[in-house]
Amino acid sequence: MNTTTETLLAAAAALAVATAPTAAAAAPAAATLSYRCSTSTQTIDDAGYSGPAPDNWDIKIQVCAARSGSTVHTYADITWDGPAFYAAKDATIFDGAKVRLQIMKSRQGTDPVVVEREFEIKDRLEKATSGGDRDGHYRTPAISHLAGSGAYGNAVLYLDWHKDGRGYRGHDYKGSPTV
Repeated sequence: MNTTTETLLAAAAALAVATAPTAAAAAPAAATLSYRCSTSTQTIDDAGYSGPAPDNWDIKIQVCAARSGSTVHTYADITWDGPAFYAAKDATIFDGAKVRLQIMKSRQGTDPVVVEREFEIKDRLEKATSGGDRDGHYRTPAISHLAGSGAYGNAVLYLDWHKDGRGYRGHDYKGSPTV
C-alpha cells in the first residue's frame, strides 16, 4: 500500500469509530423512564340499545406517568370486551368515542389540568372479528409537559352512543400515582 491509501484508510476508520452510535444514544429517551401506573375497570351500558341482548362493555384503562427532571410523561393503555350481539360489520354502535389523556397538577382542592390531548378510538371499538367479537386493546402515544412536583396522569373516556340523543358522556378512570 502507498502512503496516500494508508492515510485514507486510517481516516475512514477513525471517522467510522467517531460517528458510530452507541446503544445509549440510539435508545429512545422514554425507554429509560420508570412509569408508575393505576388501573380501573368500568362496565358501561350501551345507551343506544334497550333490547334483550346483553349490551354492556367492560372497559379497563391503565394510566401511567413518569418524570424525567421537570418533565412529566403519561400514556393510557385501554382494553375492552364488547358484547357480540351486534352485526359483525356494524359501524354504527357509536357516533363517537375518544379518550382524553391529561397531565394534572396535584394540589389541595380541584386539581388543574396542565395539558391534555384526545385520541379517537371509535373505529377501534367498533372493529369486530367475523363472529362479531369486539375485544381489543389500544395504547395511546405518550404526552409530555413541564410540570412541577406532584403531577399525575389522568384519563377520561367519552362515548357517544348511536341513536341515544345524548351526545358524549364522560367516564372518569383512576389517575396514575403522583410522580
